[in-house]
Amino acid sequence: MIDSANNGMAGFDIVRPGLIMVATGEYAIARHPEVLSTAALGSCVGITIWDPFRHVGGMAHVMMPTPSDTAVKGNVSRFASIAVPEMVERLSTGGARHRLVAKLCGGSAMFKGDSKLASIGERNVEEARHQLALLRVPVVAEDTGGSHARTIELRLDTGIVVVRSYAYGIREI
Repeated sequence: MIDSANNGMAGFDIVRPGLIMVATGEYAIARHPEVLSTAALGSCVGITIWDPFRHVGGMAHVMMPTPSDTAVKGNVSRFASIAVPEMVERLSTGGARHRLVAKLCGGSAMFKGDSKLASIGERNVEEARHQLALLRVPVVAEDTGGSHARTIELRLDTGIVVVRSYAYGIREI
């Protein structure tokens, strides 16, 4: 099962069989044996939501916390305030919301200088937490902050998120 915010395969590259790459500003929903992955999480946040009973999950690669006051052009899934509720809704089929758990990665301080841009990673993490709390989806693990990029992979059989970074190597959360 491959399901994306773009209703198709736009923005996805299959690197190896069963690996679904989630592009920047998009999200995807998949089922085991597939694996969801996204690369280059700097100030962006990778949000994973997993149902341990059905071995189904979603991953979003959000760029910004919320839409600005200006007209939103392009994919609205790049905003945490939009991607999180959409993923939870799509994963809640059959009353499964109470089983969902989330993990967050990224949100680094990648920009120096301008305070609004410098804090975008922290604000992305805060908005993701806020949306998940509103939807009563517990955040069970995080690898956020710092000043380094990450690549993550959600294994839908176990819910383990593999985090890779040059700064800290490989770890599982």
